[in-house]
Formats: sequence, C-alpha cells, structure tokens
Amino acid sequence: MHITLTGNLGSGKSTICKILETEHHYEIYSTGKVQRKLAEDLGISVLEMNQLMCKDHKYDNMIDDTTAKISRENPDKAIVFDSRLAWNFVETSYKVFLSVSLNVAADRVYGDNRGNVEKYSSVEDAKQQLKLRAQTEDIRYKDIYNLDYFNFLNYNLILDSTYCTPKVLSKVILEEAQKYKENGEKKETKILMSPKRLGIEDATMSADPEKLYLEGDIVIEKTEDDYKVIRGMELVKQAAEKGIPFVSVTLY
Repeated sequence: MHITLTGNLGSGKSTICKILETEHHYEIYSTGKVQRKLAEDLGISVLEMNQLMCKDHKYDNMIDDTTAKISRENPDKAIVFDSRLAWNFVETSYKVFLSVSLNVAADRVYGDNRGNVEKYSSVEDAKQQLKLRAQTEDIRYKDIYNLDYFNFLNYNLILDSTYCTPKVLSKVILEEAQKYKENGEKKETKILMSPKRLGIEDATMSADPEKLYLEGDIVIEKTEDDYKVIRGMELVKQAAEKGIPFVSVTLY
C-alpha cells in the first residue's frame, strides 16, 4: 500500500510519518530521501544535487520522476511518500491532505526548533509567514505544474490535525486507506473535521476512541482563516458530547 501525505505547513506530517514507520512498519520517502536516491543514481553528492537544482528546474522534474519510479518498482511495499506533490506523481496511492487551523499551525512552528531555515519573532509573525508561504507555493505549483494544490478534490482524505493526537490521526489514515483498498480504490473525497475546530470549544475526545467519526448532513464553508458550519451543527454538537474526534463534512 502506498500513501502520499501532504498538507498545510505545521500540520504534523513528520510526526505522523514517524508513527507509521516505527509502529506500523511503513518505509518513509521524504523529498530529501528521494533527492539522495537521485544523486546516487547520477553518481554525485547531495550537495552537488542541490546546486544543480538551484540552477535548473529540470532537476525538480527528475525528482518527480524518481518518486514515480520508486512507486512503480515497489508496488507491494508499504510506503509513505512525505512530499508536497507526491500525490500527483505516484501512480497509485491513497492521497492524504492534513489540514490545520492557521492559528494552531503558527503556535506549533513558533514553538518548534526548526534551525536557521525557519525563524519567527512571534506567533503573529509565524502566522503571517505561513500564510505567505502557502500563497507562494500555490502560485508556484499552478505556474510549474498547472496544479491547484488546495483543491480538496485532489485527495482521498482531508484530515483535520488541529486538535487530535498523532496516534489517532495515524489510526484514521490507516483505517481509511484500508477501506479504500477494499473498495477497489474508488476515487472519492472524505473530509474529516474536529468538532472543536468547527466551534465547539469545550469538545473533548478519548485518547483511544472506539468511533473515529460521525457521519451525517454536515456542510461547512471556508472563511478567511478557517471553516464554519452552515448546516448540521446539531450533529457536530452530538459528536462533541460523545467524545468522537471527527465529523464527516461536505465543503460548500
């Protein structure tokens, strides 16, 4: 089974990958690992690979091709591709997009030690930088690949990582990926949102919930920084009262 994992900056992709690797024996291919594989194939160092990429965008395409090649050559391996665009290049995968509220993402990256590459003077600075990076990436992906990265229809599962633990998130991903496989890899998009993110501030959830999400007629719409419920709030409240971590929603 191949899973491609992408999502908002600060959504916790790396943490989930570690759980899938250490507890569920998935091999993780990050963009960096794919770069190293390509450098090895070309007989050059990783530093030389990075220098070539700065000079010529054809090496971006080579990394995309290498990602697809790894997938083709290992059809029966349990692999997670932790990459912004692997979902577009891996020929057969369960495509997961991790969504997180901008405020929580800013808190996370501001409090995280990310070295000299990412520096923030405050949570508000982190918020503005994350917003700008997302806008820049969106433009870049449209220009280079003609892709609408934030179109949820690209993915099989949109999973809200704002308030849920990485272990529960990993459980959801694996269970939904298995359902996808059992259903003949039928293309559909499922959006799972936390009741707390949808306005139920006192929502709680079990560390090991029996039921992962509640289904029903719940419709949400995008606001400037997040989402709001426009139909089905009673179901959202019901999930919160029962400690169910997610509700399945439709985006208006």
